[in-house]
Amino acid sequence: MDDAPAMRLPYAAEQLEAQPILTERLRLRPITLDDSDDVWDYQRRDEVRTYIPWPRRTREEGHEHTVWRAGMRLLATDDDAMLLVAELVGEPSLGREGDRVVAEFMTRVTSVAHAQVEIGWLVHPEFQRRGLAAEGTAAVLRHAFETLGAHRVHAVLDPRNLASAAICRRMGMRHEGTEREREFHDGAWDDLATFGILRREWDG
Repeated sequence: MDDAPAMRLPYAAEQLEAQPILTERLRLRPITLDDSDDVWDYQRRDEVRTYIPWPRRTREEGHEHTVWRAGMRLLATDDDAMLLVAELVGEPSLGREGDRVVAEFMTRVTSVAHAQVEIGWLVHPEFQRRGLAAEGTAAVLRHAFETLGAHRVHAVLDPRNLASAAICRRMGMRHEGTEREREFHDGAWDDLATFGILRREWDG
């Protein structure tokens, strides 16, 4: 029998600022205002908006969106979320000193009582097909289970996004179902698919 749910919360962004998540090529840390130019460079692209229901934003609106997301710094209660950006080590940033942000990874607590966590990811189109999404997703999954104490982690995505669905399966996540015409975006109804994995499956 599995242990009763017991998430290790609250979890503050300062913990990841002091000790970022490091993978073979990426450094994952909380988003900051200084990341605005790097983030805008992929956020503005139509191919990114194909599978993510973002409105078209001006550069100024993109900066405001970064300000808002940089304020999400604590995981403590239901629906709390934290946005991590992934710097590609050795790739120069567009707007500041340091490495360039080429991807982002979201962690959201959907239920503290039941130890449920949602994750999501996005990679700059110019840096796709290099395995960076899978590399970062594996690290975020590990963080959700081993650091936050999640019992189940799931991802919600557009089922037409075959690349993200393939990453889910590569991570050992199962397709748990598809909600038909769940959201209205850019003049059309979109389906949403859910993939999930349990702690014991991750451990196995």
